Amino acid sequence: MTFGVLGPITASDAAGPVDLKGPRHRAVLARLLIARGRTVPLARLIDDLWDEPPDGAAGAVQTFVGALRRALEPDRPARTPSRLLVTVAGGYALQSENVDAERFEAAVASAGELLTTRRAAEARSVLDEALKLWGGPAYAEFAEQPWARAEADRLGELRLLALHRRAEALLGTGRAAEAVPELESLVAGYPLREGTWRLLGLALYQAGRQGDALAALRRARSMLRGELGVDPGPELRALEADILDQVPALSPAPSTPTSPAPPQETFVGREEELAALEAAARAAAAVAPRLVLLCGAAGAGKTSLVQRLADRLAASGWTVAWGTSPESAGAPVAWPWAQIREQLGIDEAEDSADGPVAARFHRHRSAALALAARSADRPVLLVFDDLHWADEETLALLSTLATDRGLGRVLILGAHRSTDVTPGLAGSLARVARAEPTRIYLGGLTLPQTRELVGSLSAHEIAPEPLRLLHSRSGGNPFLARELIRLREVEGDTALSTVPAGVRDVLRHRLARLPETARTHLRQAAVQGTDVDLEVQIRISGDEEAVLDSVEAAMLAGFLVERDADHLRFSHALVQETLYDDVPSTRRARWHAAIAEILDEVRPDDVEAIAHHLLRSGSRAPGDRAAHFARIAAQRAERRSAPHAAEFLWRGVITALDRSDGDPRSRLEAMTGLIRALAVTGDLVQARQLRTDAVDTAERLADPVLTAAVVGASDVPAIWTTSDDEALSARLVGVAERTLAALPPDRRAERARLLITIALERRADEGQRGAAAAREAEQIARALDDPALLAFALNGRFLQSFQRAGLAPERARIGEEIVALTSGVPELAAFEVLGHLILVQAESALADFTSADRHAAAADELAERYGLPVVGVFTAWYTAMKLAVAGQFDEARSAYRAAAARLTGTGMSGLEEGLLPLALLSVDVLEGLPVAQADYGPFEPWVRPLVLLGQGHHRGALTALHDVPD
Repeated sequence: MTFGVLGPITASDAAGPVDLKGPRHRAVLARLLIARGRTVPLARLIDDLWDEPPDGAAGAVQTFVGALRRALEPDRPARTPSRLLVTVAGGYALQSENVDAERFEAAVASAGELLTTRRAAEARSVLDEALKLWGGPAYAEFAEQPWARAEADRLGELRLLALHRRAEALLGTGRAAEAVPELESLVAGYPLREGTWRLLGLALYQAGRQGDALAALRRARSMLRGELGVDPGPELRALEADILDQVPALSPAPSTPTSPAPPQETFVGREEELAALEAAARAAAAVAPRLVLLCGAAGAGKTSLVQRLADRLAASGWTVAWGTSPESAGAPVAWPWAQIREQLGIDEAEDSADGPVAARFHRHRSAALALAARSADRPVLLVFDDLHWADEETLALLSTLATDRGLGRVLILGAHRSTDVTPGLAGSLARVARAEPTRIYLGGLTLPQTRELVGSLSAHEIAPEPLRLLHSRSGGNPFLARELIRLREVEGDTALSTVPAGVRDVLRHRLARLPETARTHLRQAAVQGTDVDLEVQIRISGDEEAVLDSVEAAMLAGFLVERDADHLRFSHALVQETLYDDVPSTRRARWHAAIAEILDEVRPDDVEAIAHHLLRSGSRAPGDRAAHFARIAAQRAERRSAPHAAEFLWRGVITALDRSDGDPRSRLEAMTGLIRALAVTGDLVQARQLRTDAVDTAERLADPVLTAAVVGASDVPAIWTTSDDEALSARLVGVAERTLAALPPDRRAERARLLITIALERRADEGQRGAAAAREAEQIARALDDPALLAFALNGRFLQSFQRAGLAPERARIGEEIVALTSGVPELAAFEVLGHLILVQAESALADFTSADRHAAAADELAERYGLPVVGVFTAWYTAMKLAVAGQFDEARSAYRAAAARLTGTGMSGLEEGLLPLALLSVDVLEGLPVAQADYGPFEPWVRPLVLLGQGHHRGALTALHDVPD
């Protein structure tokens, strides 16, 4: 589609001219063309079209726009968003670069450059073609309208500039005589332009008409004196003198400056932040992958800043891919990576059939290899936006990529709200710390920057006092400031003093301007989430036309933006949050239930979204139905290595079952799933408590197979030799022993897990039952040829190897077998970590710190890859111990304190009490200091021999102990 404004308004496609309907339609099109791709607010269109706007003016404009869309894109399918005349926040914009005025302007600029480099013939050819575009005055039928006059005058001046440059080109190619008629016409139409008189005099002289040239210059003098009372300027006087002296070389006039480029939308502030981002990009392109973490409050402009960087990098040859985390819990796992993968053309890695850990490993490895290949040709920018809503898998992938030094020339940019840092995000940020990311915080705009923002969005100047009010009300937050500016554009400065502080109040004030029907539809859409399915919205309302009208009004008001033909998105999460909070809870529950019913009909495979809405609907949805969908979603989350999502969903299953008085076995199944999720995510305290409750429930049901499943549900590798909860351990051992007696003989795997539980929970006993249980479990596991079960059994063997000193070599053999058994088997990564930690302990006892270092590094690498936060607790203590052995006593004490701080919140109570005083005592003994008075907790018996030996003998005693192998 091409547009013509150099004369009457026209539009043409491959078939020829397009019928633009009536004068109002043409006026709307002309007004949008004048804006040159920028948004024209609806209020501005109404003011420009009518001196006194009639009632229903907004609806009339929407009608004109609809007719224009049909004329400009006749083949566009129904409900498919227009690609040309688009609805954007607050109004409309015409997104087309194929306008004759823009081609003409580019040609004039090009001709100016050609003349500067003395390529006059080429300049003339360019201008001859450009001048053919003119078919009359610019915007001919609207040129006298106030909104069109400035642009029409500008284009008219540009045409004069083109004619001047064409005359210069003719003079530069020795064809002065051809320039004379055009110049004579120009001085007749514009007699006060000295530049035109100068060109005419020079053309006449170079055409051999010296007398006519002097006469033309005298006419110019007479015209200027008669009309303005001034003499000609120095250039005209100099030319007259040169002609009288017949100077051999009369230099051509200097080129007239090109017309300035049209103003672009202003990017306000953030110069320092943008410079920091570009510096990180240069480092990534030249050296190695880099990570940037960008944070700020909601509405601080994080996405806009990243988009600015992305545009600059794309223009300089970078590959840019962008993924955004959705707020809705119903989105697929790792949705941002799915978006990035599609943009880069990377095939999806096949899920491993060996388990969720293996699947995660393969996905991450495939992603890293694909990015390394892409960055070999050109640097790559990866954007992970809205990380505060990111799921477990997205955060794990970000951590993996950010710490992969073999990734190549890749800049990873993660953006998140500074006020919404979830535990999962906090853990991810901690894990990527060793990548030394560039951290950027976006604060508020300054007062001058706010004034600049007003100038970029509004045609109305703002006085100092209203500006200060706007800045104070917005706090410099760009989103809130924009909302206030839009409100001021309609209501004037008085709107700034009447709008309550806070973005929610601003949004509510603007929402009140919409029809009640539109507000209802928006509230219903907010219940869907940030992303809105138009089909679902239409089904809830039952009135398609009303919904479409509401959507149009909401888009004009800037609350919604189009994603595609069937999907919308709230322009900002705060818009959706404000609307959602304003819905009464009873109505909200009903709408959640209705959405779930619709999704079950139109998208039955979208189990996660259905479960989300059913759980939010509370008692409005049958408990068994909510539990059914939430259970499936939780199982999917487990298979996709998303334990945090699984935790939320299993809790939902339990709540739904409690509401429906469901089968106790189903509830126990859900409780077992929740225990698994909590154990994986590190919430060991709650996992133990729930495990106790689940065991009690299972025993009451008198089902030994079910009881065995519950007892063995928390099959998390264990390395510490002291029980975290002795009462629970005794309880679990008793249940396990009773269940073993009742278990059918053919349930060998369940029997092995019960025996392992006995071995683990009796780790501190002096009797032989724990060791015997570990050996029997190991025999069963080997007979079943089950690597996972064998690794778990060997864990029991390890914890039963501390009855006497000198068993470090045996523990080393256990650790080596576990590593050999699990290495290269991603679903057993947690046990591979266990094997390496066992070897750290054993090799330290044998004073082989070189080997211990290697295994500690391997454990940390695996923990980083699979998101296992507890592993660093043990390797930190090992690092501190090495400093003490090396005689770096002060450094060791600091390292021990830092390691002890990492225990907080892990739920490993068996390590917390007294361990730090014991560690500090070990440093004191090595340094020859006396025993300090402290609360050594359960380790007091270990300290008592040193006290009995007396002051001054500690170092010798410890030296003697070091001579013992273990």
